[in-house]
Amino acid sequence: MIQFTRSVTIQAPASIVWRFHERPDVLDILTPPWQPVEVLRREGGLGPGAETEFRLYFGVLPIRWLARHTNDYESARLFTDIQVEGPFEQWTHRHQFTPDGDRTILTDSVTFALPASWISEPLVGGIVRSQLSDLFEFRHRVTQHECEQLAQLALQQN
Repeated sequence: MIQFTRSVTIQAPASIVWRFHERPDVLDILTPPWQPVEVLRREGGLGPGAETEFRLYFGVLPIRWLARHTNDYESARLFTDIQVEGPFEQWTHRHQFTPDGDRTILTDSVTFALPASWISEPLVGGIVRSQLSDLFEFRHRVTQHECEQLAQLALQQN
C-alpha cells in the first residue's frame, strides 16, 4: 500500500469550501487539462452511498472508474470515497476540511495499491505518487482560488 497526503490552507470558512465540493460540476473544474477524464455520472452528492463514474484514458485505452462514498462522512468536515471498479487494486481517498478561524485546512489523503503490487509498486509507485502530487497541486490551487473569491464576495455582501 502506498500513502499520499497533501494539504492546503484556504482563506475561506469550511462551509464555503464544503459547498464548493458539493457543486455538480466540481469534478470538471478540478480535472487538470492534461488529464483526459470524462465524468459519466455523479449521483448522491458527498454523502454515504454517493457514486461517481469516470472514464479515464491510459494512452488510447479507456478505463472505467467507479467511486463510491463511504460512511466515513461528517457534513462540512469530511467525506471518503473508495474505488469500486477501476485501475487500482485498492483506492481510498479521504477529504478532510479542518476549520482554522476564518480559514480552512483542506487535506486529501489517498491510500492505494497497484495491481500486482509486489512488482508494480517498486517499478511505478513513484511515478503514480508524482502524478498524484501534480493532480492535487492543481486541485488545491483551483479550490483555493475559487473558495477565496467566494469568501471575498460574501464579505462584500455583508
